[in-house]
Amino acid sequence: MKPPAYPQRMRDPGRLRVAEVALRVAALTYAATNQFPIAERGGLLPQMRRAAVSIGSNITEGCGRSSEKQFLSFLQIAMGSACELEFQCRLAQTLELAASNDLVELLRAIQQCKRMLAKLSVNIRERAEAR
Repeated sequence: MKPPAYPQRMRDPGRLRVAEVALRVAALTYAATNQFPIAERGGLLPQMRRAAVSIGSNITEGCGRSSEKQFLSFLQIAMGSACELEFQCRLAQTLELAASNDLVELLRAIQQCKRMLAKLSVNIRERAEAR
């Protein structure tokens, strides 16, 4: 069975590499935070998970919007969540809440995601201005 055709303005998040990286960031975040002590179950742990899920959720939601401007807005929100998660990950590293190598891997994935979001945002902005 053939997948449904999307309207011209709607984007398929499955075709965006940044969406795949955002999914990896979320999975790595859940894995790292599973190691946190019980005392963090109401503190940093849920904040990190929410920020991680927000990245991919905003990329995906933006794909469903009809204009470049709306898509760009959701990419900017995703970038904000990525920056928030990066800080929280560095804090978890400083506090030694999880295995260092897991947090280093997570930080690398976050940084990759941020670079991709920045590049995609520039491309979308340039394309919108060219119209």
